[in-house]
Amino acid sequence: MLFIGICGASGSGKTTLAQELVQAIGVSSAVIKQDAYYFDHPQLSFEERATLNYDEPKIFDHGLLLQDVQALLDGKAVTQKGYDFTQHTRCDSQELIPPGDVLILEGIHAFYDPRLRDLMYLKLFINVEPDICLLRRISRDIKERERSIDSIAEQYLATVKPMYDKYIRNYIHHADVIVTRGGKNARIVEILAGYLRNAL
Repeated sequence: MLFIGICGASGSGKTTLAQELVQAIGVSSAVIKQDAYYFDHPQLSFEERATLNYDEPKIFDHGLLLQDVQALLDGKAVTQKGYDFTQHTRCDSQELIPPGDVLILEGIHAFYDPRLRDLMYLKLFINVEPDICLLRRISRDIKERERSIDSIAEQYLATVKPMYDKYIRNYIHHADVIVTRGGKNARIVEILAGYLRNAL
């Protein structure tokens, strides 16, 4: 199994690139989203959960993520993890993710844990202008996460941009390939898919 990491800013197109690669490669593939691995905080009220910094690395359960990745690489299925962004709570299911020929992990801190980085066959960083990422984030958060413009702006200024400047933009130094123009860059998807098919 080939393990691929996709990293980049919120709104850069990580999920789209993962989906485009799965279709283009044409083999059995599994995609894991890092943002399904937020720590749960049932002891906190909704208001308290809403104020947590969801853009810092330590908000994620890196140990559980590593455990699931290692299991898939060992040929074992894992349960589907999930997160409800409207309530800020975990919503795992019993649905199984089966191992395949390719495993893709995508997330803003996909390259944070050196244990995960060391397992990756290929590391992709999506480099998109921050203003484009912000516009995409606004559209997504309104449509999918029931957020208001005011709450999106507040979170962006309080945590998203500071964490991007402190951590995420620096992950580019771990990348094997830098992808520009987002996840729908057809030329790079075609090139990467051909490379991965040859590697298999």
